[in-house]
Amino acid sequence: MSHSEIRKAVIPAAGLGTRFLPATKASPKEMLPLVDKPLIQYVVEEAVASGIQDIIVITGRGKRAIEDHFDRSFELEENLKGSGKAQVLSQIRRISNLANFCYVRQSEALGLGHAVLCAQHLIGDEPFAVILGDEIIDAPTPALAQLIHVFKKRKGAVLGVQAVPRSEVSRYGIIAPRRLAPGLHRVEDLVEKPAPADAPSHYAVIGRYVLPPAIFPILRKTQPGKNGEIQLTDALRQLAKQSPMFAYEVQGQRHDAGDKLGFLIATVEFALKNPSLGPPFSDYLKRLRLNTGGPRA
Repeated sequence: MSHSEIRKAVIPAAGLGTRFLPATKASPKEMLPLVDKPLIQYVVEEAVASGIQDIIVITGRGKRAIEDHFDRSFELEENLKGSGKAQVLSQIRRISNLANFCYVRQSEALGLGHAVLCAQHLIGDEPFAVILGDEIIDAPTPALAQLIHVFKKRKGAVLGVQAVPRSEVSRYGIIAPRRLAPGLHRVEDLVEKPAPADAPSHYAVIGRYVLPPAIFPILRKTQPGKNGEIQLTDALRQLAKQSPMFAYEVQGQRHDAGDKLGFLIATVEFALKNPSLGPPFSDYLKRLRLNTGGPRA
């Protein structure tokens, strides 16, 4: 097998979803519905559209709903068959046939770096993708496919980045870039959540990565950083010193669905794009704006 092929993706989903409490007290944040699909299904579909065959979901306590969602549900299928809902039935069946799913339990929330390390025995000695489930990227070419294209050409780790306002750099991992081509940078260093005055650029890492297996021995040696967690950024900094690392400016509309306001904005955007809901929802929003005396379109 050619080691330039990216067949496996890791989706860390063991977080506690504290920003969405109490909604996430008993159900996973990853299962919050964005219009008519749970958040995690959007990133799984992006991975599959990018050529990924094996999806490794890192889960924790109380995350069984994720496994159930991507599993067959015979009772539900029989019910839909009996009530003649063929279209819904095919949608439901498609979910469980998207990819080969594997679940690894992260026993305690020890950070993103540790979550990635939990997948080592399933990744083996091949490059792989990491996708964060609360970053939804609406793009004609799937965001991950854009990174895989760069990886195949450059043969080094690739991080997805987007420019953010200077005032927001303290919310992200920020790269120190050296521009190679339009939209493509060599990563000289990374800084986790810098103050605006200390940020080496305004390019933020946005939860899409293509990584070589060389990241695993580095993660094993990485000491816990902020909050006693093993930070993926710390391991990436080390990897960038050992081998070429690239950053690609992902083309697409990014939604931070891990944030309440970002989630609400994503809901409106995706509802407006929905073929059946879009027109009536748009009419409703126009009426609402007129009725509340807000600025008119």
